[in-house]
Amino acid sequence: MKKTAWMVGVCLLMVMGCSVENQTATETFVPASDARVQYVGRVDFTNPEAPIFTYPGVQIIAGFEGTSIRMKAKPKSAFYMAQIDNNEPFKVDFFNQEDSLLLLAQGLSEGKHTLKLMHITEGYELRPEFYGFMLDPGKDLTEAPTLPQRKIEFIGNSITCGYGVEATEATDPFNYNTENHYLSYAALTAKALEAQHLVVARSGIGIFRNYNGPYDGNPEKAMPALYKYTNFNDTTELWDYSQYTPDVVCVNLGTNDTSAGRYNKTKLREAYNVFLQTLRKRYPQAKIVLLSGCMLSGQRMKDVEDAQDAVVKEANNRGDKQVYRFTFPAQDGSLGYGANYHPSIQQQEKMANELTPFLRELMGW
Repeated sequence: MKKTAWMVGVCLLMVMGCSVENQTATETFVPASDARVQYVGRVDFTNPEAPIFTYPGVQIIAGFEGTSIRMKAKPKSAFYMAQIDNNEPFKVDFFNQEDSLLLLAQGLSEGKHTLKLMHITEGYELRPEFYGFMLDPGKDLTEAPTLPQRKIEFIGNSITCGYGVEATEATDPFNYNTENHYLSYAALTAKALEAQHLVVARSGIGIFRNYNGPYDGNPEKAMPALYKYTNFNDTTELWDYSQYTPDVVCVNLGTNDTSAGRYNKTKLREAYNVFLQTLRKRYPQAKIVLLSGCMLSGQRMKDVEDAQDAVVKEANNRGDKQVYRFTFPAQDGSLGYGANYHPSIQQQEKMANELTPFLRELMGW
């Protein structure tokens, strides 16, 4: 795994992934259901004491008192990025650990602090659960910081997930240890624009045809069919769209639809058109941006851009003038590659630096 700047200087204050097998009776346990714990993203609260989430980018935010904080969650299920106050963010490992309690920080100054957590892996197989926090004896949560008013929704595939971004070789296979949505263009763009962001993304997914799928697609397994559910591949709960109303929706699909060099261009355009109308029904006031790249080039890039251009034109003809298109230039390897030739950390940063000014101008931010 690559060493990156956010890992430097953490050891003096933070304890990353330290297991805590037992809790003392004098510690304060704050359950996941506490009203002062804030969540951003698609979360299933069927059991409020153990909310479940599968998409990357889900955030848990809380203010707390005291000199230490521990996190209680389902072991063997996920990686997170954590940040205490304005200190360097660090990785929290609930994937390789058997423990349900991990120490996030100790030796903090007395007083009030802020914790921000982000789920950074795809949890559809692992189904992460969050249980709560352990605080110093007699300490409690405080009011969480106010969330940004700006809201972005990112819909996408492995690029948006941050697939393999921490891998050291382009030929490395997928591994949860090297996936990190925190380092994705989506998370970096939202941070630069001081916006909340919600993610609906899964590696290998398309808008009508998933990776290496049939020529005419497998729409029952593609994004439009699964988008209405809170968690990926879980039909037990429909998502309540009133929980999060984005100002702008960015859709980055098409890379998998055009994989393996055999795909139906007409069905690609039709699927994009139908999905766009679904989004418009859900979000009447939002601007919608259709993204393409950076793992596309040549004829595949042209076919996706042509389909998106046609969809934007059709939307305009319906009177919908709030649909746009944006292309990430094709990666050329000069910034390295992540696993399976996915964007590297530097490539994801480049994408964020390209998208951020576009959205800033588009939204007047």
